[in-house]
Amino acid sequence: MKATIKTQGQQFTITEGDILIVNRFPNTEAGATVEIKDVLTAGEGADFKIGKPTLPGASVSAKILENKRGDKVIVFKKKKRKGYERKQGHRQELSVIKIESIKL
Repeated sequence: MKATIKTQGQQFTITEGDILIVNRFPNTEAGATVEIKDVLTAGEGADFKIGKPTLPGASVSAKILENKRGDKVIVFKKKKRKGYERKQGHRQELSVIKIESIKL
């Protein structure tokens, strides 16, 4: 069964067993189970359902495999002939999750 979920400000189309990299879930450790209630669509074929905006009672259960940080992104600002240069780095906090079950 396929489903489209919304989590951490992003939308993903998933099936059971998929592994996703999403923004970190707050206050969670590796091995924890997360319940995602924002299911936008679910099903296959004749059983396909679309939510308005979400499906009531539907949820997706996912297990957190790992919490990590993404690659460093360099933010560099410069104004030519003014002597203005600023350099800053950023690493996004990420969670690697595995979809365990989709419930309608």
